[in-house]
Amino acid sequence: MTRQKISQARRLVVKVGSALVTNNGTGLAIDYLGELARQIARLREDGREVLLVSSGAIAAGMQRLGWTSRPHAMHELQAAAAVGQMGLAQAYETCFTQYGLKTAQILLTHEDLADRLRYLNARSTLTALLELGVVPIINENDTVVTDEIKFGDNDTLGALVANLVEAEALLILTDQAGLFTADPRKDAAAKLVAEHRADDPALEAMAGGAGSGISKGGMITKIRAAQRAARSGAHTLIASGREPDVLPRLAHGEAIGTLLEAAATPLAARKQWLADHLQLAGSLILDAGAVKALASGKSLLPVGVTAVEGEFERGAAVACRTTDGREVARGLVNYSSSEARRIARQPSSEIEAILGYLDEPEMIHRDNMVLL
Repeated sequence: MTRQKISQARRLVVKVGSALVTNNGTGLAIDYLGELARQIARLREDGREVLLVSSGAIAAGMQRLGWTSRPHAMHELQAAAAVGQMGLAQAYETCFTQYGLKTAQILLTHEDLADRLRYLNARSTLTALLELGVVPIINENDTVVTDEIKFGDNDTLGALVANLVEAEALLILTDQAGLFTADPRKDAAAKLVAEHRADDPALEAMAGGAGSGISKGGMITKIRAAQRAARSGAHTLIASGREPDVLPRLAHGEAIGTLLEAAATPLAARKQWLADHLQLAGSLILDAGAVKALASGKSLLPVGVTAVEGEFERGAAVACRTTDGREVARGLVNYSSSEARRIARQPSSEIEAILGYLDEPEMIHRDNMVLL
């Protein structure tokens, strides 16, 4: 049944590892990138929205610089990333152009998705790109991160992006056929795990050791990424990136690789996250019409806000209250308190005239809100 749900998914995050992108560290695998672009173009023809999380910048930079082993010094890792990112972005642009697709480079750090303001900015940008029919190509910003470059991995970044854009599925392409009950390189009796619950703690025991000298992760990071993605309601598929037409086949529900199933739906999981983890920075007082609109599943518009309480920045978590103080919802606000006061009671069409710019037409988008 979950494989059938994958076949119905409209928004997918695809993560591809360094070993595939750089042909095990020998340089950018241009033919493979072209094949990846072809498969994503097929998904787009099926009406899917696809975001690509790609490793490979450090490995590509190492090849360009003539380094045969991954350095340990932070400044050398960051230099390799800076050099490699140029070639990686250029190669993807060339490959996707052959199929009439536009691409955009997005460099993120884990901090971008932990900070509420930067979280909303990243979400708005990615959503706009998808609406424009662009394929976002996302990588960790290895030229500026510190600890993440040592301990981070793009499997985790893929899960965070899946949460950010509310994807139904995370497809992790690797150089292995999927998750096995033991390390198949060491245990001939190891069997492929076809399907499993992502939140089962027994999975980590199956994951084995770390990744290669080129890739930072390994199967353990993919398990943890699946667990993280499951908390936002996304199912995870782990499969060999060298399997013919692997992305269309996975997207159509074919039983290849390993499926790690999320227990909750994306919407339910996200609402739970909003309800449980937000410390409120202020309140928006709503008129009766706005309260009714929220109850019917609509976003909160400035015209329905009668007053603003507290001081907060864009991206802060605020309460939505009735005029008698009853909290009816909470969510991440698109405008600061000073801006909110200026556009309160005004139609969205007047926001740009009042503030000098238009960020979002909603005060709080329904996807960033939970009703109480």
